[in-house]
Amino acid sequence: MDNLIVFMTASSEDEAAKISRAVVEARLAGCVNIIKNIRSIYSWEGKIEDEAEVLMIAKTQKHLFDPLMKKVKALHSYKVPEIIAMPVVDGSEDYLDWLKQVTG
Repeated sequence: MDNLIVFMTASSEDEAAKISRAVVEARLAGCVNIIKNIRSIYSWEGKIEDEAEVLMIAKTQKHLFDPLMKKVKALHSYKVPEIIAMPVVDGSEDYLDWLKQVTG
């Protein structure tokens, strides 16, 4: 399982676009989808927070996860940004070949 889906959140669509463009330009992800208008309820520093956020879904390869995570952290406004990965169990061979071609 060499391919990953990486979920990340951001405070705004502009921040998500900046991060997404940077990781695609650096060939750390082949594609990032940006989904606006999500609502996140989470525990932070002893309080329950309820905030509007933007979700990013990046498609990448496992060997690129660490550099992708470092790039996102460097660009992100959050002290502890959400960056979690899940393996791609299967997928279109054409798509997965394309992903391998466009990432580092």
